[in-house]
Amino acid sequence: MVEENHTLVTEFILMGLTEHPTLKAALFLLFFVIYLITMVGNLGLIALIWKDPHLHTPMYFFLSSLAFADACNSSSVTPKMLLNFLSKNHKISLIECFAQFYFMGSSATTECFLLSVMAYDRYVAICNPLLYPVFMSNRLCIQFIAVTYLVGVLHLAIHVGLLLRLTFCRSNIIQYYYCEILQLFNISCIDPTINMFVLLVFSISIQAFTFVTILVSYIRVLFAILRKKSEKGRSKAFSTCSAHLLSVSLFYGTLFLIYVCPGSGPVGDKEKMLSLFYTVIIPLLNPFVYSLRNKEVIGAFRRVMKNN
Repeated sequence: MVEENHTLVTEFILMGLTEHPTLKAALFLLFFVIYLITMVGNLGLIALIWKDPHLHTPMYFFLSSLAFADACNSSSVTPKMLLNFLSKNHKISLIECFAQFYFMGSSATTECFLLSVMAYDRYVAICNPLLYPVFMSNRLCIQFIAVTYLVGVLHLAIHVGLLLRLTFCRSNIIQYYYCEILQLFNISCIDPTINMFVLLVFSISIQAFTFVTILVSYIRVLFAILRKKSEKGRSKAFSTCSAHLLSVSLFYGTLFLIYVCPGSGPVGDKEKMLSLFYTVIIPLLNPFVYSLRNKEVIGAFRRVMKNN
């Protein structure tokens, strides 16, 4: 598949994380367990929120939407990676490759906006508690969620549409465990400058807008907490924000390093580890970050177990 013969690539080969047979078996078991825990954690959290009426509030509607986005993000990458650990055939068709990138990217975009909406929710709850039912009604909450998913769908439609203008004839080897867009640019036989420019502009714009929204919300929250006279009130306010802040730090930090400050040259272990953390580890951690220290979620879990 060389450029001189103009042989166009219709399928790619995902090189994966390692070529060592022993490591493949160990990594399959590790990531299979991680994927099971991820799906049980996220889908279980969604089921718990929808089953317990005490959790039918905007904050938990947003949390269940975040859990669904995490489940979609992990499912877009991990099953194919697990199959490649067991098989010698690492091929993926052009359509499958674009679809994988689409679902992973749309989930990530949705998560960006969900995290910013959740920060705004905490701002209203702590800074304007009396007006919270007005500013964050269940109807408005559902509208916010719908918009975040719509933006994710439309955003990735733009990038996949631009990918369709590219042809691939230099190579069919992707030095990754999934169809990473920067690697597709590297093996394109058409100049991907327009694609790279659009990707950079959208990545910076979305991350900047959502991150600034989160930052402003939490600066206002911090001042509101410091003005509280009650130590108990401060502690409760901090506890409701700590899980979200941890999730934001993990998500935006990794995303920024991957897409806003990408490395140059061949793919290294650092880039793969960052992508692995973003696509596999964060979806695993989020349901536990939001649940383990949340008394309302723990209480709901106990009530469900008791009723069953």
